[in-house]
Amino acid sequence: MATAGGIEVVPVTTKAELDRFIRLPMRIGAADRNYVPPLILERQEALSPKGNPFFEHAQVQFWLALRDGRDVGRISAQIDALNPQTADGVGHFGMIAAEDDPAAFAALFATAEAWLKARGCKTALGPVNLSTNEEVGLLVEGRETPPMFMMSHDAPHTPGRIEAQGYRKAKDIYAYECSVADDLPEAIRRRVRKPLPDGVTLRTVDMKRFDAEVRTLTGILNDAWAGNWGFTPTTEAETQALASTLKLVIDPKLTWFADIDGEPAGFMVLLPNINEAIADLKGRLLPFGWAKLIWRLKVKGLKTGRVPLMGVKRKFASTLKGQLLPFQLIDAVAQAARRRGYERYELSWVLEDNLAMRRICDAGGAKVYKTYRLYEKALR
Repeated sequence: MATAGGIEVVPVTTKAELDRFIRLPMRIGAADRNYVPPLILERQEALSPKGNPFFEHAQVQFWLALRDGRDVGRISAQIDALNPQTADGVGHFGMIAAEDDPAAFAALFATAEAWLKARGCKTALGPVNLSTNEEVGLLVEGRETPPMFMMSHDAPHTPGRIEAQGYRKAKDIYAYECSVADDLPEAIRRRVRKPLPDGVTLRTVDMKRFDAEVRTLTGILNDAWAGNWGFTPTTEAETQALASTLKLVIDPKLTWFADIDGEPAGFMVLLPNINEAIADLKGRLLPFGWAKLIWRLKVKGLKTGRVPLMGVKRKFASTLKGQLLPFQLIDAVAQAARRRGYERYELSWVLEDNLAMRRICDAGGAKVYKTYRLYEKALR
């Protein structure tokens, strides 16, 4: 479709167009020393129905914006049948990246909004890339450091350009930073390092039963996060796909489960920060990227990690045993990370109004160091 301002917006329909869609942010972010190019092979899988089970329950469309035949922007639109907000007419935009060109942003959002509105949506919310269980939010504070694995690092002009299209803040989400060298505050440390209460056990993931462990994690996650704003239950296929992708890099000593009276009650996963290992690969694993990645992960070791998944079942969260579990898990993971040479890790993401999780982060000595924003707009 041709639009005002000399911008043409075209749907992504071929592998070649998807490749352009993936590579465009790499060109926009090339001058930013903190931008980390994603692995192209990983992005191809994540944005393909063959590689990402999200497409099984969602309608998805990608577009490219062109000026004089040159790619200047991209956007996606999604309607997720499993997201509870879909019933209220909420659709998502995502994958937004464009040069600092007002006409490009206007054309991209007009196209995505028209697509959502034609399918009955009353509100556009985003960026969501692609699911609320993947990358969420636009970086608005904390550009001074590179992003952690599966967190975005958006061009500084992007928030203003989105707001110029009539979007307003819907919700902020936080990334907390923890120093591995800093122990838990003394008052908490005294409590969590006592002998475990009767019926409570902590253990690391059993890689020999990996598929069963993934099912256990999925069950806890969907229960623990059910009350969170915008939460979409993750399917076992989605968790399994992510776990299969990460199986080679998961450190069993950094993935912990907690049981209460023999029932899985909580978990915490600290992933190595893959971005630290791929920052200079320019998105490519060939010809020598694979060797560099494996050596950095398995031999040299990384200094940073990210906790993308953590939860305690709601039935236990209000009990004395359950209230201690998050700190016991944090302590177990932090001690293991310290032994492995980690220096810091990120807890993300945390909703601004998830006061229970924020209190846990604050009590544990973590500090907010990045803020991501979700925007919304009524579609009239």
